[in-house]
Amino acid sequence: MTEERTAEERTAGEQGTAHDAGDGGLGERERALLAVERRSWPGPGAKERAVREGLGLSPTRYYQLLNALLDDPRALAHDPVTVNRLRRVREEKQRRR
Repeated sequence: MTEERTAEERTAGEQGTAHDAGDGGLGERERALLAVERRSWPGPGAKERAVREGLGLSPTRYYQLLNALLDDPRALAHDPVTVNRLRRVREEKQRRR
């Protein structure tokens, strides 16, 4: 199954790589993904709207990038509370399948 991406999504995906930081840390995009997850959201759709407007990504692409980021040790070093919480949620969903 292929997903069509807009030019904006491709650009965000190509520009915001983990190598942007230059110091071995997370790039701006990766930090932004974790920042979205750190926030609490008032109601349904608010998070998806923020992802589209703030990051220029579709919700599907956002969750693909976030899932990959959870396996990155640099993400754990940057924000251990958020990454560990998201890993637990992911593992629980996998167990239920």
